[in-house]
Amino acid sequence: MTLEELRERIDALDRQLVELLSERARAAKMVGHLKAATSLPVYEPAREKIVYENVRAANKGPLPDIELTHIYERIIDVMRALQRDELASERNAQAAAPGHAADAPRLQQESGGAGKTPETGKEK
Repeated sequence: MTLEELRERIDALDRQLVELLSERARAAKMVGHLKAATSLPVYEPAREKIVYENVRAANKGPLPDIELTHIYERIIDVMRALQRDELASERNAQAAAPGHAADAPRLQQESGGAGKTPETGKEK
């Protein structure tokens, strides 16, 4: 193959990667909605460990496992940020919904912010 043909092949692969990453992002956003509905944290280290194990198991090279893991660490960081954005949007929409107490943030602060944070699942 010529250099130009190889570059065209890489461009086509890049377009496929973009579509797959977009599909993964859509799935991650749906996961975020489910996590919000079930009060699960966005950050789940055990699940991320499973993802990394699955990626390494599927790797047939030529990328070394560690490099592929680094790529996936970044992908997961971005997906986690999408989920946090979705949670924030949902909270804002709920706060703006009719019948929602306008002073709920003040009341929550006065009560010590009881409850779990959706990002970590830890008590406030």
